[in-house]
Amino acid sequence: MSIDTATAAKVAKLARIKVEDDDLPALAQEFNAILGFIEQLNELDVDDVAPMTSVEPMRLKRREDVVTDGNQPDKVLANAPDAREGFFAVPKVVE
Repeated sequence: MSIDTATAAKVAKLARIKVEDDDLPALAQEFNAILGFIEQLNELDVDDVAPMTSVEPMRLKRREDVVTDGNQPDKVLANAPDAREGFFAVPKVVE
């Protein structure tokens, strides 16, 4: 697959990146180089390679999933503009 300047302009527009018309050929070349690297990776035989999430095998630390109130209501409400009876107080918005 080859990327031309029109496609490079479309990708830049979709990415919300302003690219001058003079720079579009260079951008198209960079896209083509990236696609070339991807094609090289697709040529590799990785059938016997196990997927991994890290360079070193390790087990993630886990904790028991328990729902709590945080046990810090005073700290939570410290920056509230208006707090009453341990809750955030907000203006009434529904009549």
